[in-house]
Amino acid sequence: MTLLPLSSIIYALGLISVSSSFVTRSWSESVQLADQLVSSLTLGEKVGILTGQGIFTAHCIGNTHAVNRSLPNAPNGVPSICLNDGPSGVRAVDLVTGFPTGINAASTFSRRLIQARGQAMAEEFRAKGINVLLGPAMDLMRSPKAGRGWESFGPDPWLSGEAAFSTIQGIQSVGVQACAKHFLANVQEHYRYTYSVTIDDRTIHEMYLWPFIRAVEANVSSVMCAYNQFNGTYSCGNSGLLGPTGLLKQIGFQGYVMSDWGATHPTTSQYANAGLDMEQPGDFILVGGGVFGDFLEAAVVIKDVAQSRLDQMVSNILAPWFRLGQDTDYPPPNFDALKPDGSGPLNLHVNARSDAHTALAREIAGASSVLLKNNGALPLKGAEKTMAVIGLDSIAPEKGCTLDGCDGGTVVTGWGSGSIILDFVVPPIDAIQAFVASNATGTAITTSPSNDLDKAAQAAIGKEVALVFVNAMSGEFQLVNGNLGDRADLDLWFKGGSMIERVAAVNPNTIVVIHSTGPVLMGPWSDSPNVTAIIYAGVPGEQTGPAIVDVLYGKVNPSGRLPFTIAVNANDYPADILYFDLNPAPTIKFQETLFIDYRHFDQAGISPRYEFGFGLSYTTFAYSALSVTPSGTGATISFSVKNMGERDGTEIPQLYIGFPAGVGEPPKVLRGFDEVPLRSGASKSVTFSLNERDLSVWDTPSKRWTRPSGTFTVYVGASSRNIHLQGSL
Repeated sequence: MTLLPLSSIIYALGLISVSSSFVTRSWSESVQLADQLVSSLTLGEKVGILTGQGIFTAHCIGNTHAVNRSLPNAPNGVPSICLNDGPSGVRAVDLVTGFPTGINAASTFSRRLIQARGQAMAEEFRAKGINVLLGPAMDLMRSPKAGRGWESFGPDPWLSGEAAFSTIQGIQSVGVQACAKHFLANVQEHYRYTYSVTIDDRTIHEMYLWPFIRAVEANVSSVMCAYNQFNGTYSCGNSGLLGPTGLLKQIGFQGYVMSDWGATHPTTSQYANAGLDMEQPGDFILVGGGVFGDFLEAAVVIKDVAQSRLDQMVSNILAPWFRLGQDTDYPPPNFDALKPDGSGPLNLHVNARSDAHTALAREIAGASSVLLKNNGALPLKGAEKTMAVIGLDSIAPEKGCTLDGCDGGTVVTGWGSGSIILDFVVPPIDAIQAFVASNATGTAITTSPSNDLDKAAQAAIGKEVALVFVNAMSGEFQLVNGNLGDRADLDLWFKGGSMIERVAAVNPNTIVVIHSTGPVLMGPWSDSPNVTAIIYAGVPGEQTGPAIVDVLYGKVNPSGRLPFTIAVNANDYPADILYFDLNPAPTIKFQETLFIDYRHFDQAGISPRYEFGFGLSYTTFAYSALSVTPSGTGATISFSVKNMGERDGTEIPQLYIGFPAGVGEPPKVLRGFDEVPLRSGASKSVTFSLNERDLSVWDTPSKRWTRPSGTFTVYVGASSRNIHLQGSL
């Protein structure tokens, strides 16, 4: 029997009315409507739709110019299209939910929750009158230190692609446009406005393009081109990426391309003719921008940009507007992103929050918590007489810093344009104290809400359990605690490792909770017998406290899985951040090719501390009855999973494929996962379907996906290294 949390059922019922309030048109019908409308526009009106209003003029994070007159197919004209961050919830706006981040969504390995998250975020964007959600972010975590890795779904292209697909389906199911970003190979913050990437064609297709292929298959409305250069040409002006025969068109993209904010440079004709449709924010902002507007109008007049190209650009933007029904009864913006404090007459304080969204945020935060170690310490019994709650990460996050770039309190998000509102964060200490009080456990709680080593050890002495909260953080291009976006190292912040060691030295039941934007080095403390449990909770959003209480006390049986590898040593990873180069526009060569994260660890025979896909449960599962059946150009893989323990729980079975020898693939690549809730003693048959691309490699000479001859190895298990069943195809 399938078990779904009550919050999921309530949330699904709440979506029915929203999802059925508009009809999605076909692309062909939408393009026809857009073309008809374009034919009625003046040159100035067309350019206005293609150009942002300006960084200090737009009241959303980005706005186009409206056409305020009756038009064929648009009797009320074309409104200013409102674009807003971010990939984890509405930014710079009050009364919205701070959802778990992309990396936590990936940690759930649950298409159900990933899609529900996309739907819930889009409901709030729509309630605020926003047309375009600037997400999902789909940049692969080439280096674990990457500043914005937490916005996306990790280093694996297949997991990232599935998460992107489900997120986009959720977002667009309520009539909000999704924007897949950042195209292409946007992998670090240092030199982010200038660096160029050099990547071989096979690696492009099998790694960095793969998530965008899935985004296109989900009918994504728009794609944001990146700041960085690609093979020496800026991405937003790169016809090899965006043009009629470029990568985006090759994979069937039908929407429009917008620039990242300020990611355009002279000349106007280069960018327009290369495939860029919309420039944001529309004016010059030091790092670039300001090449459309009057310059684009002039380029059309002197025929540097053809009228037909201009019309195509406008049609590309209007087609998704028609496709998702935004031409009818779509709410106008009711906020002012220029005044995120809520002041001013444009901030109408519309409450987009709901109990269902709060419950979903809590469920995802719990489902994304990864139990790394448990020597029987968890779940807590609720009968503990004494407890210490230790660490700066246990208390409310510091507020008031630019784009959440504070380093005090618990980590629930990274910093930058993908950050979330902090108004409704429930920190761990508040949730723990509330649980103890409401359940009358009688537990006496001693707190040490800092990373002072002496105070931490003193608080832990003589307690039945010591909960130690530690963190590490990263974000977009901004200096925080010595980290310029990208993390300077993989260490825990504020001597977190030393604090754990001091606590564990005096308390034999030390439980560690890690909040971090990516992998952290754990050191010898993780092997200490006095460290009885470790939970990696990631960056879980506003419901961080209630979610960790759910896991600690067993209301939620942890099912989260690592969406990346945690190494023993930092130099075990194959790629690092380019921190310094004499060239202000350096070239980054992706010499590791297909081999990042677990692919590299497997290929090089390096033992990780915790492998990709790893995660423990409060119960145990058994696998049996593997069946591998060829099916057309693909295959069907089936097997059985049984809950062998006394607790109900959810298993996350994973499918990996080993390609035939000699074709240059990693030893294993992820090609399937599922979320299997099982009552104690219950079993279920699980089926994975492989398509032709899943079993193919990119052949550069022929420019196509090719299935190599030979025998494939089929691996089914609970992580990339915990394989329970093996077969061949």
